[in-house]
Amino acid sequence: MITIPAYTAIADVGSSLVKLLQENLVPEPIDKKENIGLCSPADKGDFQLTLYLYNIEESGEFRQTEMIKLPDGNLRYPPISFNLYYLLTAYSTAELKSKALDEHKILGRAIQVLYDNAILRGNDLAGSLKGSDQDIRIQTKNLSYDEMMRIWNFNDVPYNLSIAYRVGPVLIDSTRIKEAKRVVDTKISIMRKDRR
Repeated sequence: MITIPAYTAIADVGSSLVKLLQENLVPEPIDKKENIGLCSPADKGDFQLTLYLYNIEESGEFRQTEMIKLPDGNLRYPPISFNLYYLLTAYSTAELKSKALDEHKILGRAIQVLYDNAILRGNDLAGSLKGSDQDIRIQTKNLSYDEMMRIWNFNDVPYNLSIAYRVGPVLIDSTRIKEAKRVVDTKISIMRKDRR
């Protein structure tokens, strides 16, 4: 049976991050798991904490060049490696006088959780990545105010305090296979040299 290599790595990383935040921010400071999710700040709905994937870049530092040997002896081309860039934004449903304080608590706890779990691996990961030997690193990404405003380009959506993260490397497998022919026989020829 031929298995198709996973192409869901980007989605699986997003699910892994949401799962981590849900496990650590519920019930305090967020009351329900359903209030943490992946979405654009423009579409936040009832979410109190959102992760918005705003950019994907190929990662040259983790580029793999070696072919992967398959059980049938064939070779698979190496995976492509990416870094994912997320915007983490908190929202409060509290009254105006305590809204900002609430959002600061949510964001502070989320930052603490991501800092304490800066490397996701094995069973911390979701989907096709679960139990794999991949290490997914979570790092803050310092953005200037101007850079943040370029990302936060949503019509009629007022800016909410946010923090950016770089997450990776995320590997997406290749489906290209190179057939490796087995050596079935060898031919050895010996040439005699005449002695004089």
